[in-house]
Amino acid sequence: MSETIGQESVDESAGGAMPSAASDEQLVAMLVDRARNEGLQLTGEGGLLQMLTKRVLEPALEGEITDHVGYEKHDPAGKNNGNSRNGTRSKTVLTDAGPVEVKVPRDTAGRFEPQIVKKRQRRLTGVDEMVLSLSAKGLTHGEISAHLAEVYGADVSKQTISTITDKVMEGMAEWQNRPLDRA
Repeated sequence: MSETIGQESVDESAGGAMPSAASDEQLVAMLVDRARNEGLQLTGEGGLLQMLTKRVLEPALEGEITDHVGYEKHDPAGKNNGNSRNGTRSKTVLTDAGPVEVKVPRDTAGRFEPQIVKKRQRRLTGVDEMVLSLSAKGLTHGEISAHLAEVYGADVSKQTISTITDKVMEGMAEWQNRPLDRA
């Protein structure tokens, strides 16, 4: 059985609200319209894409900690079980939508290793590829840093750009110097 509530189709047999394909497009259109009406940019600092990225990453991280500790947030089952939730820490990651501050959950034993935004990870996929592409096109590290600041509102130092390109160059050198199999 399915009914429509506002712009969302609810599938009661699935146990909750499940947007249909048509309502997905309507939802995106509504978000974009609302952002425009409220003067919110789609990209850049404080833009819609940054907000959506945060709203996707944080619940995914919460799902990871729930799986790790074996109980839902505020569930009494977690009390005195040897490893409990231990709040969150803020972390800023550079994404294709710009820098996004996310709250990463922690556990008391310090064994939680998030997979979506790994420990010590500062960039989510896409940024490294962009830096390499711009570098391959001949832009200097300063020009790449300025480009990322202008387009994404991200303050990426020349040193970070140098580190990205150096890591790739190291990987390429290892690959080029690998022992070849005899045919």
